[in-house]
Amino acid sequence: MTQLLITDEIELKLGALGLTLPIRPTPIANFLPFRVSGNTVYLAGQTCELDGQIVYSGCVGEDVTLEVAKKAAELCALNLLSCLREACQGRLDRVARCLRVGGFVQAKSGFPRVPAVIDGASELFVALWGEHGRHARTAVGVATLPQNAAVEVDAIFELRSAP
Repeated sequence: MTQLLITDEIELKLGALGLTLPIRPTPIANFLPFRVSGNTVYLAGQTCELDGQIVYSGCVGEDVTLEVAKKAAELCALNLLSCLREACQGRLDRVARCLRVGGFVQAKSGFPRVPAVIDGASELFVALWGEHGRHARTAVGVATLPQNAAVEVDAIFELRSAP
């Protein structure tokens, strides 16, 4: 059997972090996983699912700890990267920078650490792209998310022109 040679710098960095990209999640409603306009990729919100199943569910601050919620946000980011890879024709090294991240946390009323939860996604983007991974961001606590997910994250990335 032939082993797949990964030459994409970003996927090598993921591997060095002990992470792999999951299969792109299938949308559960009437929307696209991404839309490309010029050199900008708009990524639809992704929850903390793997293989079609929500991995982290419930209310952060009640059912889910801050540390676990950060892992949920990281999984959301990995799902976003799977969509982004598809938008980049399989080459994450075409990404110029992350422009914006939006995070939604199913949190108990008054939970004060919503931004810290979304750091799980933000920290991954910075680990992969350095200063180009830093972004504008919104983090919002909400009463519920699709399929009782603990976290959902969306993002906007800028691409380099295709070779």
